[in-house]
This record gives sequence, structure tokens and C-alpha cells, in this order.
Amino acid sequence: MADSITLNLITGRSIQQGVAMEKGKNKSDYTEACGIIEMDPVDFKRLGAYRNTNVRVTSDYGSVVVKAVEATQGPHPGVAYIPMGPWANAVINPNTYGVGMPTFKGTPIQVSKATNEPVLGSIQLVQKLV
Repeated sequence: MADSITLNLITGRSIQQGVAMEKGKNKSDYTEACGIIEMDPVDFKRLGAYRNTNVRVTSDYGSVVVKAVEATQGPHPGVAYIPMGPWANAVINPNTYGVGMPTFKGTPIQVSKATNEPVLGSIQLVQKLV
């Protein structure tokens, strides 16, 4: 069991994200669909964390609390996924290299347990980050 583990973060669109986005980005469905990190069972074990508990994701660009869920694709030990949205945006490189879109793949992250910290809703998170 480690205090934190290093993972490679990728982000992207998901069906659940799209459905929740249509209901409204200020709704709890959006937080439940996007305020998550999918991790491999091996990585849960390395961290000593339980599924569906909150974790803190930290990179060189920021930090955010999300709910850790078991990866729906895989196995992919060492790779984590956060759906595109304000939670992913809090930790990815904001540099767009002149093309208007940041790089959504390959961000090194540290994941640690955050059982007493809440996952903020999208509006609360954006207000905190501004």
C-alpha cells in the first residue's frame, strides 16, 4: 500500500458524459459521469483504495478530487481515464501549442486517497479554479 501512485492519465469523450451533458452541466448526473477516474484493479490494490471512494489526482498543472471507479476497458495497469470536463481540465496541460486544443493524453499524475474530501460539482469546481 502506497500513500500515492503514479499513473498515466488519458481523457476523452464517453457516452455517459454526453448523456449527462444534455441534461445540464450543473446537474448531479454530470458530476457522476465526469467527476470520476477509471482505474485498473491492480492500481486500486497498489494504492490500497476501495472502489467508489474519493481520490485526489495531482499533476504538474493542478489537483482535483474525483471518485475512483473500476475501469470499464482493460486491463490497463498504470493507465487512468477521466472523461473530458472540468475535472480532467484541472489536471491536464493547458498549453494548446497554437491549435486551440490541449493535449488530452499522456499526463503523468499522482493519485492518493481522499476519503474525507468531496467531489465538487462542476460549478463549484470552476469557481474554485478561477
